[in-house]
This record gives sequence, C-alpha cells and structure tokens, in this order.
Amino acid sequence: MADPAYKRVSTAQQSTNRQNLVLAEVGTSSHLHPLQRPKSGELLTYARPGDTVHVSEMFRLVRGTQHILDVLDVPHQGRLALRIHDGAFSAMDLTARHPRTGELLSTVKFIVQTHAATGELHRGLQRELT
Repeated sequence: MADPAYKRVSTAQQSTNRQNLVLAEVGTSSHLHPLQRPKSGELLTYARPGDTVHVSEMFRLVRGTQHILDVLDVPHQGRLALRIHDGAFSAMDLTARHPRTGELLSTVKFIVQTHAATGELHRGLQRELT
C-alpha cells in the first residue's frame, strides 16, 4: 500500500514549506498535485483501495464549504482513507459512514461544514485586513 500526500498553494508567491514540515513527520511516500488542479487525476490513478491519502490541512484540499462534501466522497468512492494532519479536521474520522446506506454520517457532515464555514470566514477576514 502507498500513502500519497496532497499539497497545494493558491499563488506562485506561496510555498509548500509548512505543508512539507507537517507531512515530513508522517513519512509520506509521494507528493502529488491537488485534486482540483490539472494533475488531480494522477492522485486517483496512483492511489489504490486501502491507501491513505495524507493532507497537511483540510484547507489545502478544499477552500470552502461549497465542494467539501463532494471532495470527501472521492476517497470513499475509491475506498481510500483520508488523513488530515493539522488543524480542526485532524482529530476527526472523516470516513464515518452509515452502516446500511454507506452515506457520510449527518454529524460528520455538520461538523465538517461548520469547520469549513469558520475557516472560510477566517480567510475572508484576513483578506479584508491585509
């Protein structure tokens, strides 16, 4: 089994240095492009059922609330585990599914959407203040 890592930056002026530090602690085997970028398919092609995709922070994977549940469904469809290593999502089991339907639990959806909305607000306030 492999443990691909997911890193991204929003602008050319940013770097992945902080993400590298967080992910270096877990010994990931590769560093691939984000799911929403042109090479996103590379991660899904590379990862196999049972693999764990490592992400430094949830907001490196998604930016806001609009697509977060869709993105969380990608690992589920490919039978992948998703491990967030830092921030509010690092203590959550993002794979908790209903035993009969296989759908993401409502409580997981609620907490994920609440954290995502809070993060989105925080980023918006930072942009307004700088």
